[in-house]
Amino acid sequence: MPRAFKIGDHVSWNSEAGRVSGFIRRKVSAPVEFKGYTVRASREEPQYLIESDKTAHLAMHKGSALRRLQGRAGARTKPRSRGRRRGKGS
Repeated sequence: MPRAFKIGDHVSWNSEAGRVSGFIRRKVSAPVEFKGYTVRASREEPQYLIESDKTAHLAMHKGSALRRLQGRAGARTKPRSRGRRRGKGS
């Protein structure tokens, strides 16, 4: 049985660049065109439109490719600072 996810769930998936995380924005249960490709979604095997946490890039994935992450559903966290860490005495 395929994994079921809800809108707002925080999930991760594997990409060419490594693990990526984001939030489910839409559940697709019928074939649809997405970025020039036909996504063959159905009620039995839905696919999910996901917005990346870091880049806001949109991706479409099957439930079997996704992993649910811990945390509040739909929560947005502030991106971490990429500056230098300060140790004691700095």
